Amino acid sequence: MILGSIIFLSVVVFADVLKVLFVRDEAYWDAMDIVPLIVLASFFLGIYHNLSVWYKVTDKTRFGAFISVVGAIITIGINYMFIPKIGYMASAIATVLAYGSMMMLSYYLGRSRYPVPYNFRKIVFYLGISIFFSALSFYVFDRNLIIGIVLLLMFLGMVYKLESDMLKRIFLKRKG
Repeated sequence: MILGSIIFLSVVVFADVLKVLFVRDEAYWDAMDIVPLIVLASFFLGIYHNLSVWYKVTDKTRFGAFISVVGAIITIGINYMFIPKIGYMASAIATVLAYGSMMMLSYYLGRSRYPVPYNFRKIVFYLGISIFFSALSFYVFDRNLIIGIVLLLMFLGMVYKLESDMLKRIFLKRKG
């Protein structure tokens, strides 16, 4: 979760740099407002894939079908209602809400059927701060690179301060 949050925040902060490198046709640059939403949706989808292991190992794949149908209903409903009003932004919002709902459903359904002791408070904390900093950087401060880098460095500093013992164990592990 920490690494995913760092990647999410980094992509949002450096979106204008990345667009020059990877999106050659400037006609697509008009849609940059959806980048944080699409990156967040992809992050949610990745979390969902990790959380979905429970219904595969317990041979309860019907839950996977149920969760997917819920995601599809959310996607279709939001697109149908809001594309005429707000265009492609509705699809980005629908994607975030669908994948976010699927992630949460998988977590809550899996808790009682295949409990894994996730540190839910820490996960929500890092995810929430990365979303907050991304929104500040991209929408409030209008993609100001300096402010975005400062927020990214603050996030990295916070991770280091809170997780330094774990980071030392991971990176300073002795081979033996």
